[in-house]
Amino acid sequence: MLSFISCQQQSAPTSFKLADNVVVAHRGAWKANNLPENSLASLRHAIELNCVGSEFDVRMTADDVLIVAHDADYHDMVIEETNYAELNAVKLSNGEDLPTLEAMLIEGLTDNSGTGMVCEIKPSKTKARGRLIAEKVMALVKSLDASHIMASYISFDYQILKRIIELDPKANTQYLDGSKSPEVLKKDGVSGLDYYLTILKNKPSWINSAKELGISLNAWTVNKAEDLDWLLANEFDFITTNEPELLFERIEASPIQAGWKLVWSDEFSGKGKPDPTKWAYEYGFISNQEEQYYTDSLKNARLENGHLIIEAHQDQIPNPYYKSDAFKDKPWLQYIAEIDTAKYSAARLTTKGLAAWKYGRIEVRAKLPKGVGLWPAVWMLGENRTEVGWPECGEIDIMEHVGFSPDSIFGTVHTMAYNHNRGTQKGKSVSIAQPYDDFHVFAIDWSEEQIDFYLDGTRYYQFKNAQKTSEEWPFDQKFYLILNVAVGGMLGGQQGIDQEIFPQAMQIDYVRVYQKKHKQ
Repeated sequence: MLSFISCQQQSAPTSFKLADNVVVAHRGAWKANNLPENSLASLRHAIELNCVGSEFDVRMTADDVLIVAHDADYHDMVIEETNYAELNAVKLSNGEDLPTLEAMLIEGLTDNSGTGMVCEIKPSKTKARGRLIAEKVMALVKSLDASHIMASYISFDYQILKRIIELDPKANTQYLDGSKSPEVLKKDGVSGLDYYLTILKNKPSWINSAKELGISLNAWTVNKAEDLDWLLANEFDFITTNEPELLFERIEASPIQAGWKLVWSDEFSGKGKPDPTKWAYEYGFISNQEEQYYTDSLKNARLENGHLIIEAHQDQIPNPYYKSDAFKDKPWLQYIAEIDTAKYSAARLTTKGLAAWKYGRIEVRAKLPKGVGLWPAVWMLGENRTEVGWPECGEIDIMEHVGFSPDSIFGTVHTMAYNHNRGTQKGKSVSIAQPYDDFHVFAIDWSEEQIDFYLDGTRYYQFKNAQKTSEEWPFDQKFYLILNVAVGGMLGGQQGIDQEIFPQAMQIDYVRVYQKKHKQ
């Protein structure tokens, strides 16, 4: 983790060293214990949790007292137009005084071995007053000999940060507004960015640029487990949250903690069609006696509200291969020539030709479509399928679900020796709660020795490499990923198709691929 501690601060007590985590408690650690935000008590709890940072907001009263308060007004009193004594007549909900910056820093200097102060200087009503506040903050920090605990100075006011840099070029600063690229921050001497999560998801190139330029990465204010997981996967230096306890839990559960490194992902930001540099489409009828016609229509595959939507519809699509002899040498596909018009449409997306991996952890967070006759899947095929065919290429079904069995999903492998044509496929089903209402994480850990299948972090099946031949283990090559929703087919259609269910969609929140750092 990038250290905020300046090399010039040799006078800092040896007992203080920033904690080795990414957790910045937003306005202190207040939520779990119902403490006032921006209070001495919330700072103290952040110190007790050993957060790397505790953030607080600084404003200045009419009589030039630096206080800690988020809003521009306090109990209907405008802070910049009111003296401190009048403001402090109204105590915090736990009986504390309205904290001054001096009191906050003194608390941070007391019995604190690793929680840095993250000081947000709020924009003032004039630029000149903002500069004055920055100067007074820096003077107070110096007078209290508190520089060693100052993790960072942050602000939405760029001029405030530039003034802090003028006063102390070694001070760590982070910009909050989200409007400036890492290149601009680097040029102006700003140490880091601390941007709203959506900005970073919409501009993922800024993450890589910041890392390359040595600009520290932070995001505010992130409270959902899935968002915290994304920031951890992308190895952010800091994460500002109202849920520090939850973030500590997500750190322990993160693949990064186990030595994995994110090598490929899609968070499905934006609108319209999926990213063509990551996803290709497959078209028409494909296999397994399935009844849907795969298209690239937005109706069937689109980005919406941060998710990839793969949606099956009742439809009428003429089949160009009706009565064709194109499949005369492929008896398992001859059913296609017997279909005059498709009654359903859906989408099948693949990374074939765009991305493939040999070994790794593959995670997909998704909510499943509901209804008898549906057959959603997250799966992989060997990159050599074109040369050797199926099942020689191998298949890894990370998740399959059939609508007639609403309380289960299953993970399976298919090889030349083990496949459904022979009834020898290897796999296992597992119970799943509310697959249509909640998102779940479907994952595999795949190495030279075995493939482990996971549902929401719990392993439910393991397929071991028996060290025989490629007929049993064709999994020492690159595989590409497939996401699709099928209608009917040899498995999905075993109990018919409910005509009242359409449209139905699989909603995919993210796809993430990790590998150990020494793997290619």
